Amino acid sequence: MKSNYKELGQFIRQVDVRNKDLKVERLLGVSVQKKFIPSIANTIGTDFSKYKVVKKMQFGYIPDTSRRGDKIGIALLVEKECIISSSYTVFEITNTTMLNPEYLMLWFSRDEFDRYARFKSHGSVREIFDWEQLCKIELPVPPIEEQVKIVRRYKVITDRIELLQKINRNLYQAIRLAYKRVLKDKNVNYLQQLLKDLCSKIGSGSTPKGGKDTYITDGVTLIRSMNVLDYTFSYDGLANISEGQAKALKNVEIHQNDVLFNITGASVTRCCITPINVIPARVNQHVMIMRPKAGIYMSLYIMCSLCDAKNKSKLLGLAQSGSTRESINKQELENFIIDVPSTKELDKFGAVTSIIYNNIQINIEEIRKFNLVLKYIKD
Repeated sequence: MKSNYKELGQFIRQVDVRNKDLKVERLLGVSVQKKFIPSIANTIGTDFSKYKVVKKMQFGYIPDTSRRGDKIGIALLVEKECIISSSYTVFEITNTTMLNPEYLMLWFSRDEFDRYARFKSHGSVREIFDWEQLCKIELPVPPIEEQVKIVRRYKVITDRIELLQKINRNLYQAIRLAYKRVLKDKNVNYLQQLLKDLCSKIGSGSTPKGGKDTYITDGVTLIRSMNVLDYTFSYDGLANISEGQAKALKNVEIHQNDVLFNITGASVTRCCITPINVIPARVNQHVMIMRPKAGIYMSLYIMCSLCDAKNKSKLLGLAQSGSTRESINKQELENFIIDVPSTKELDKFGAVTSIIYNNIQINIEEIRKFNLVLKYIKD
């Protein structure tokens, strides 16, 4: 063990306080993003007196790791007390002058912790990362003053990220309003046009040979359905493939201003524009590329059209018409009709929304860089 590394077990203890008097009503769960979130469980007829109480600055975690991919659900409660299912383990730090709870949560947020927890999980029916294994974790424990400084630096950055995300939510709303304003303008004439007539290319990719096992740390970006959200692109979980695999997917190479559209699964119909900083890139079989002939203004308009509630409802109807999982094929997307305004009106729409969208991309890039700094702080 390194000189400043210590076993976690000497700093923590389990807490098992039940909600016997039913005074606590706020029911939460723990997400794989390591946050306490409102529970979505069906609680009709549930006896909440058996639920565990979590107080501010206490931790909760679910030992079962088999259904959470590569993540373990663990979180620090930073707000008022709540209750959680009795299947969770609640614990606290015994001496906060030796170990800061928020510093410990930074350690739990590391990818290496998730990998360690999965490696140490055991069980024949469901894999669990039990209390004994948690206590055996070794982590650096610098002087408490240094821990507090690390947490403070982390908070400055996370507060900045939160502000940028709030700004972007408002900017996305501005884009939606600009699109609705065009649709509601009675002086605007529209033509109903097929997507295939507006685009020079519509096509999806495929799974690289060897699948996920062949993903590498550095290489050509592979965009998957998890990266395509409505109006925005997510960098979480971006995969990378080798030059050889990318060459095999040359027909689905991403270009600037390409519109990305999820065609299958739980994220079907989500749509955004490719950010320039992931180019060159490829897409897998769950993502469709649409390459508008008329540049960024048409890209923005198509994205807004496909994210609009009315068109999304139609697209979901197409996706649900199959006998298996929800999906939309190339032909269905090519023949999907949207209302397109005149070139003059499209230019007016694009002139406004492109400025807004550029500001969104600047903020996203800043957030991405801040997240890299956060990862450095946690590591």
